[in-house]
Amino acid sequence: MAYWLLKSEPEVYSILDLQREGRAIWDGVRNYQARNYLMQMQVGDLCFFYHSNANPPGIAGLCRVVGTLLPDPTQFDPESPYFDPRATREKPRWYTVEVEFLEAWPLIPLEELRACFPKDHPLVRKGNRLSVMPVPPEVAERLIARKGCR
Repeated sequence: MAYWLLKSEPEVYSILDLQREGRAIWDGVRNYQARNYLMQMQVGDLCFFYHSNANPPGIAGLCRVVGTLLPDPTQFDPESPYFDPRATREKPRWYTVEVEFLEAWPLIPLEELRACFPKDHPLVRKGNRLSVMPVPPEVAERLIARKGCR
């Protein structure tokens, strides 16, 4: 099993939205590195749901990958802000995963996460806007066990 971090602005899609829906596809990712991470995910991998562009930002819960290598439907929709005119149904350019809700957590703010993640991890590096990233197993296990980061 691998561990991942998925970022979403809570005003757009929050952990509570996922809780209400039960399952959702992680659509609209338009960064090649983030897409490549999505393509590496396997059924059963755990994902930390991160509220970005929030005050404060931080991990708000946990979800699990239940479907992989799904063509992102927004790439085919001309009305979507994520439409990609170069993508075809025969040759998609963007892939995603389906996740299911596991738990909502009291927010673990980024300031606390800085003590938990390696200093070179994309989450804690300044200026990084990657919306999907791997989480080192030792960090993930510590977060899941609620041992904290300090």
